[in-house]
Amino acid sequence: MIATDYSIGILQYIPFFYVIWSDDLLSASEISVVQKVIQLDTSLNADEKHQLLRWLKRDAPPFDDEIKNWKQTIANSKVKLIESDTYPLSSLSQRLVNGENLNDHLKHIEVHLGIQPNHYNHLFDVEVVHEKTSDEYEANILDEILKGEHANVVDDFRCFLDKPDFSWQVLRHKEDFRNRVLHQVQLLGEAGYGALAYPAEYGGTGNMPAYAAIFEHLMFVDGSLAVKFGVQFGLFGGSIQKLGTKKHHDQYLAQAGETKLLGCFAMTETGHGSNVRGIKTTATYEKSSDSIIIHTPGKNDNKEYIGNALHSKMATVFAQLIVNGKNEGVHAILVPLRNENHDTLKGITVEDNGYKLGLNGVDNGKIWFNNVKVPRQNLLDKYGEIRDDGTYFSSIKNPNKRFFTMLGTLVGGRICVARGALGGSKMALSIAVKYALDRRQFNDNVKVQEDLIMDYPTHQLRLTPAIAGAYVYHFTLEEMMKRYSDDSQPDKRKIETQVAGLKSIITWFANETIQECREACGGKGYLLENRIADLKGDVDIFTTFEGDNTVLLQLAAKGILSDFRAEFNSAGFASVLKLLQTQLSDKLTAINPLYSNKVDAKHLYNPKFHKHAFDYRTRRLTYSLAMRIRNYIKKGIPSYQAFLKVQTHLLALGKAYSVELAYNIFCDHYQQLEDLKYRALLEKVGCLYALDQINQDAKWFLEQGYVGGTKSKAIRQRVERLSTELRPHIEVLVDGFGIPEHCLTAPITK
Repeated sequence: MIATDYSIGILQYIPFFYVIWSDDLLSASEISVVQKVIQLDTSLNADEKHQLLRWLKRDAPPFDDEIKNWKQTIANSKVKLIESDTYPLSSLSQRLVNGENLNDHLKHIEVHLGIQPNHYNHLFDVEVVHEKTSDEYEANILDEILKGEHANVVDDFRCFLDKPDFSWQVLRHKEDFRNRVLHQVQLLGEAGYGALAYPAEYGGTGNMPAYAAIFEHLMFVDGSLAVKFGVQFGLFGGSIQKLGTKKHHDQYLAQAGETKLLGCFAMTETGHGSNVRGIKTTATYEKSSDSIIIHTPGKNDNKEYIGNALHSKMATVFAQLIVNGKNEGVHAILVPLRNENHDTLKGITVEDNGYKLGLNGVDNGKIWFNNVKVPRQNLLDKYGEIRDDGTYFSSIKNPNKRFFTMLGTLVGGRICVARGALGGSKMALSIAVKYALDRRQFNDNVKVQEDLIMDYPTHQLRLTPAIAGAYVYHFTLEEMMKRYSDDSQPDKRKIETQVAGLKSIITWFANETIQECREACGGKGYLLENRIADLKGDVDIFTTFEGDNTVLLQLAAKGILSDFRAEFNSAGFASVLKLLQTQLSDKLTAINPLYSNKVDAKHLYNPKFHKHAFDYRTRRLTYSLAMRIRNYIKKGIPSYQAFLKVQTHLLALGKAYSVELAYNIFCDHYQQLEDLKYRALLEKVGCLYALDQINQDAKWFLEQGYVGGTKSKAIRQRVERLSTELRPHIEVLVDGFGIPEHCLTAPITK
């Protein structure tokens, strides 16, 4: 039976029921809260309570005609929703029945279910225009939180960038583009920003975390500038700093930091990209001349895709070091490329890689060496040296361990790559959000003004979880750079493995986010002037350089299997079973069915649940992976082949571990905030990230029985609701990234 006339007791509840059933906002557990309130409401008689409780049955919801009747009743009353009221929905109900005082039971529902005007304002006639953004939080406070310990350096740098030399321009002729970027890099070197991470005696402050923050900010100017800056000061200068000794520092480091000596980092080869240990370029020590001969043995053994190759006068060349007929493994040697007139030296051949998908302001090239002689002193010999008597010596006896130790010193570059990609995603998100807070489209043909596209739940869902991800990954990379820069912890093997995984998931995240932002801006996002097109092309390659993501995730997974012990890499696959024993002993208990279907908000929003889910996934994947490898080897399959058979499993483990690591670091950071208001905001941001990650991998959690169908659905709904709840603060969140106004030049942001 459809009711057409309502008593005052029932009428005051009608707006709440209309919200509940129009958007199906509430879960079963939350409906039980409403039921309890109705039972305790002494203003209702028995018949009214019976009628209201009948409308709360999820298995027998009200008929559509009933819901339409509620809508008509509210519309005919001419009562409008006032969003600025302390209790908007309760206030609407009070005015609907001409009451003088708010029903405290209704206020209880509104407070404890967390339903806000942006959840339901589209259902009512609203008295005020919806604000673009709330002033509850301040972007500058979020910015201060993100800048952390190096706020002064970052603030000064933002001011430094506010000049015509760093204004964004459309340059499509690569020579013009490269020359402008070179000029910008030289300005940065002259101002001391290039040497920031170097010791004080070479022009720096030894502040690698601040250097990483500077690197990210350069993405706000131009991706090509960030990459060329990283090649000159991070890779070339960094290789001298980390792999060389004092004689190299004294001769080259200050010049590299000031851009008086332009250099490049020649590691990758055409025939060998990810497999650095297998490169073919040779560096043969010749005792008679006390020199090292650098040579490219085959057609595809040239150095490939080397940034700064056309502007450089020197290269850090990675090659197989051969001393007295013995290959001592990959080492780095400084090799001059050009003279003072910028002519290439004898035996050196450099070719331009030409136009690329992006980063065309970077001069990438190929380099061949034809028996090029350099002095023995040019060997960067921190981890391996050729002595005066012509013999090789290294304090690290195991050549494999030595190789990984050398590469581990360059992990800072990998962190910066992830940081740069993240900067690109922040820029795209800022552009997309500001556009969505201005662009209007569609309505119900009754309103005079069309709706902001940021008010559509679908638009909130495509952008807000990505904003949450940007916050989580920002704190994660800050912490990883801090750990990497801690000289009291010389063993970087665990950090190297962790960064391998984080670099992968963050650069993939950045590319997916930028693409989503492009689509969210429609045709405007496709215009060059609005910056997203270049961000797409520039950040794309971040998934490849400094380590291919798929390869890096396998490296991360192998580290997890071996508890980050170096023997796993240095012994290859020979001792794999011994190293897996600790993982095989970690059997997991079955998940309680009551837990797998627990859907109340308190549980789903609890960081303890998120951490348990991520920990369970990592441990389960680790255990099952170890079991699979052991079973293959037991059947007589060689260790290497066994690993090939479980590659997709390795990738899943690498991703799972990296997500867990990022979330744990983020939680540790926001929980240290003294400001409880902003701590609560970041907790909600972290909650959205965690639930979104669980939702993305819902198939795995369902397969394992960790969540049931009811809980999986509840998690998905919570992701949608959290995205809506953060809608009033979305502009503050992107402004909290701290992108300077003079860098945010896209016309659609104005």
